[in-house]
Amino acid sequence: MGGGGEGYGQPQSLRLDHGNRHGLIAGATGTGKTVTLQVMAQGFSDAGVPVFLSDVKGDLSGLALPGSAEGKLHGAFTKRAETIGLDLAYSGAPVTFWDIYGEQGHPVRSTVAEMGPLLLSRLLELTDPQEGVMNVAFRLADDEALPILDLKDLRAMLTFIAENATEISAKYGLVSTSSIGAIQRRLLVLENQGGEKMFGEPALALSDMMLTDPQGRGRINILAADKLMAAPRLYSTFLLWLLSELFEELPEVGNPEKPKLVFFFDEAHLLFDGAPKALTDKVEQVVRLIRSKGVGVYFITQKPADVPDDVLAQLGNRVQHALRVFTPRDQRDLRLAAQTYRENPRFSTEEAIKEVGTGEALTSFLEAKGIPGIVERTLIRPPSSHLGPIEPGVRAALIAGSPLAGKYEAVIDRESAYERLAARAEAAAREAAKTEAEEAKAQQNARESENDAREFRNARRYDGGMPARKTSPSRRRSGSSDSVGEAFAKSFARQLGTRGGQAIMRGILGSLFKKR
Repeated sequence: MGGGGEGYGQPQSLRLDHGNRHGLIAGATGTGKTVTLQVMAQGFSDAGVPVFLSDVKGDLSGLALPGSAEGKLHGAFTKRAETIGLDLAYSGAPVTFWDIYGEQGHPVRSTVAEMGPLLLSRLLELTDPQEGVMNVAFRLADDEALPILDLKDLRAMLTFIAENATEISAKYGLVSTSSIGAIQRRLLVLENQGGEKMFGEPALALSDMMLTDPQGRGRINILAADKLMAAPRLYSTFLLWLLSELFEELPEVGNPEKPKLVFFFDEAHLLFDGAPKALTDKVEQVVRLIRSKGVGVYFITQKPADVPDDVLAQLGNRVQHALRVFTPRDQRDLRLAAQTYRENPRFSTEEAIKEVGTGEALTSFLEAKGIPGIVERTLIRPPSSHLGPIEPGVRAALIAGSPLAGKYEAVIDRESAYERLAARAEAAAREAAKTEAEEAKAQQNARESENDAREFRNARRYDGGMPARKTSPSRRRSGSSDSVGEAFAKSFARQLGTRGGQAIMRGILGSLFKKR
């Protein structure tokens, strides 16, 4: 990681067998967090550990190429390497590029069902009653075998619930049409942000995030997040979903010799800003337990106070870059940050956090038996890979040559809730049309019988004879022999053929939409 030199402590390194004990990279903007992230990611990759990270500024793509002695920072890096006692050798890492929008990497998707009502409610910023409706939609979809894969499936489910609110409320609890309308509007906002591209199939297979190259190096999965950051809720919810999926799907491995995957969560404060307690509790649970699955989670943020205490307590490996102190709150955050480290008698941790320059940091890594190391003032080693973004043409070539090329690019739209609900509606419409046709035919027959009877009466009157009045057969059928229910059913069937009747039909589809 770094270390040595005059004024610095012993060389510092992160133990591979403690790589799944999580960590924190903190510091103000411009203090060197990105270089630290790049160095750590490539270090894990060289050790055979796959890595996932988000590229929020667009400059981590340089991991794919070796560094160069011609860069503007080469002189500073060379001097730093000499101070550390490092023989700097340039090399790139195997990289897989991903992008929710499918522009700067392989498309990466989840289904709505995999996302679940809790995370989706967080993404849409729903109120408690609206979240309750979302839970009803997911439960109803499960009960009726209606897979919710993309946003049009979810919209279809919400429309179905709105049109059958009375029946559904009786079974699942009260659903408000106003809440459904609010959810539909939030979905429209999400679509305007391009969020619909995140949902659908083929959904991401987690095994594709955990590949190694032929040399045994772990592939570094880079999510293009520069555009995604314009929708911070979408960004943080997607990463939390990915973390939750890892937690749910990976088997227990105990304390492995090295992690199965290391997950870097940049701009971590976005995950916790305004998050309800239920979501914060879920994050704390996942972070606490996922290390037994062999996954290390490293949060990158400006100050440790951005991370809740229960989560911060799980982060054993720390790299603290400089903090800027301008306000009393900044001073308090600095003091709290210093208190989270095992004190070094050689210097004041609080003062050192203010004084370290770019390329320097205070570090504390777990030692044997998981004991936090004494905080040390450390020089961060220069990266072996290219610093900064790569050219679009180079990126395109790397994407085309990826082992996953072509697997996720084409969208698959299989039968799901939208199609099944539409099929049921069409079947109901056909049945209604058939009923109307039969009723129209019966009415036509009745009219013809009435005409025949009228002609017969006229003919008898012309002959001078007049038979006794008899009730028309058609009147007997529609009058005395019809029950109230039959008469209503016939009247309702006639309405189904009209434009207004179609609206009525859609309103009762709950009684027609049954599993087939």
